[in-house]
Amino acid sequence: MITTLLLALAVVAACAPDARTAYEGAVSLDGSSTVYPISEAVGEEFQGANPKARVTIGVSGTGGGFQRFCNGELDIADASRPIKKSEADACAKKGIEFIELPVAYDGLAVVVHPGNDWAECITTAELTKLWEPAAQKTITRWNQVRNGWPDKEIHLFGAGVDSGTYDYFAEAIAGKDKGTRGDFQASEDDNVLVQGIAGDPVALGFFGLAYYEENRQRLKLLGIDDGNEANGADCVKPTQETVEKGTYQPLSRPLFIYVKKSATTRPVVDAFVRFYLEQAGALAREVGYIPFPADAYGLLQKRYDARKTGTQFGDGSNVGMTITDVLKREQ
Repeated sequence: MITTLLLALAVVAACAPDARTAYEGAVSLDGSSTVYPISEAVGEEFQGANPKARVTIGVSGTGGGFQRFCNGELDIADASRPIKKSEADACAKKGIEFIELPVAYDGLAVVVHPGNDWAECITTAELTKLWEPAAQKTITRWNQVRNGWPDKEIHLFGAGVDSGTYDYFAEAIAGKDKGTRGDFQASEDDNVLVQGIAGDPVALGFFGLAYYEENRQRLKLLGIDDGNEANGADCVKPTQETVEKGTYQPLSRPLFIYVKKSATTRPVVDAFVRFYLEQAGALAREVGYIPFPADAYGLLQKRYDARKTGTQFGDGSNVGMTITDVLKREQ
């Protein structure tokens, strides 16, 4: 009796599909250098479980990634900002339908030299006054930003204008499609910005929170007062908690992958996207970013399962909203 039962179980096991079947084939990504560390971590884990899969990841910047993606060259675009209308139109002209999937949060840090003993917090109104296009060659000293701050030059540092980090900062602080002043030290390399601010006692700049965390001994982090009493504090610094809970505003932003819908018919791409959504929270934390609440990843999985195409974020109306609020609105 027992022998017969064991034999039957062995036959069932032999005929059943193996849940551990390895996937093979290529998955191609390119785009944001900010999103790259998450995608790289996901890619390494996926390839470890699927040795015959090949995940290639480029870092041509958000704009460069979208250009390649909308030209049909990629399966997935990494982006540190939502897709622009012009980019979505370029995809449409090539017949590229895309699934927009936020994967983690990044807070933009506003930092100064550690020797700065006058600034602890800055308001969004002061940031606007300092960074809006009209400030160029006009707002050049600290006491012009706030009465009581010293009559010293202010030297500005920020992400390069082709980066998604710049686009998000400009939209959140100066307003949609306005850009910022142009007379600041710009770089696509956040390490260059860190070095510049750390070596300049009158500097102020912005970049992703992960780079501040890596260099916190060399920089001073400012809090942001967005004027919204609902956030529970006059001045909030970006931390894992304040970014995740949505109280650090308006400089908390989602990071994205954009998946070509037609590519998801290939098993290896479908498996990679599912793996990405399953692992994004843990791996984002590992590489210095902030995971979404668990319910948000559940909503994202539903969005992917339904192959929901188009953008919820590209119109710019979601600055300041939590990721869960945006996804629930779609539901």
